[in-house]
Amino acid sequence: MGNKIKIAVDIRDLQIAKTGAKTYLEETCKVLAKGHPDFTILFINTRLPVYTGKNKVLKAVEHARFFCWKQISLPFLCLVKGVDILYCTDYFLPLLKFNFKTTVVFYDAFFWEYPNQYNRLWLGLLKTVGVTAAKKADAVITITEYSKKQIVKQVGIEPNKIHAIHLAPKTASALQHTQAINETALNGTTRKYILHIGVLEKRKNLLNLIRAFDLLLKEGFEDYDLVLAGNKVAKSKIDDSENIHQLINALGLQQRVLLPGFITDEQLAHYYSHASLYAFVSVNEGFGLPVLEAFQHHLPTLVADNSCLPEVGGDAVITCDPYDIVDIKNKMKMILEDITLQKTLIEKGRQRLALFSWEKTTGQLLQVFKSL
Repeated sequence: MGNKIKIAVDIRDLQIAKTGAKTYLEETCKVLAKGHPDFTILFINTRLPVYTGKNKVLKAVEHARFFCWKQISLPFLCLVKGVDILYCTDYFLPLLKFNFKTTVVFYDAFFWEYPNQYNRLWLGLLKTVGVTAAKKADAVITITEYSKKQIVKQVGIEPNKIHAIHLAPKTASALQHTQAINETALNGTTRKYILHIGVLEKRKNLLNLIRAFDLLLKEGFEDYDLVLAGNKVAKSKIDDSENIHQLINALGLQQRVLLPGFITDEQLAHYYSHASLYAFVSVNEGFGLPVLEAFQHHLPTLVADNSCLPEVGGDAVITCDPYDIVDIKNKMKMILEDITLQKTLIEKGRQRLALFSWEKTTGQLLQVFKSL
């Protein structure tokens, strides 16, 4: 066998990435760090901490620093270190590749589907520099076939260059599964509950989930609460927390819809483990990691019948129309009333989960590198 392929992984995004993007980079790095006989892996990071505050001037300076990192420092380091392939997981690559090939991750096409919800400066950089570099890249990685179709449609990247590689749930979740958490983590509720995990973002469609839950209560399911675990979103254009609070107050559900805010990985396992049903009625997802996390914790799962969710859930989920609150209510009622269906969904979820692992994800990624 010839010389090893030298891969440089840009890990700067670990300082600022959140939710699924952070999980993706963390988990793939864990597997890559174990080593591989055909590859040498270099993890490259900026020496300076990334500014994550709200000061507009400092944020503008950070944008400039980010541009310099991607277009000057990073390619120079790759050139000096004799890198064969540069791998970036944050939509951005250097425009100049010198003597190495490039691979970038585009998780979804949300920036093109909802342009009014994002910072115009950052979006402008993405649509000019980011897309130009991605079209020059040797490979683009995405996370579902649905996302691939949307990227081809919205961004115009050649489909034969895009590789859809599925994700997997956090490896830490299973380790935390047996750890006991004080009941105050659930705001003291002693009732059964329906669970949603995720930021309070508009596309999560939580207003319709709350309306459907209100209908469910009126049909006699008064021994259930609805737990919406997750933070509000820093970007005001996509944050739905104010509307959520207003709807809860208008329906008089202050004691029945619980908003615990940010939860740790340890608490995450507790929330999943004690729920009766996981409800994920988002109107658009790139992958939907909570679906796999629900499977991991033996939880029957309801998802919207759109975007990537049926692709990820397969036959282990019940689907609903996310725009029809009566359908959402009926599907929740169906699952909660049918013990046999619950057991069937849990078993199918266990089987479905076996198809996803970070070792498999990273192995497919390395195969893409080999093909280059």
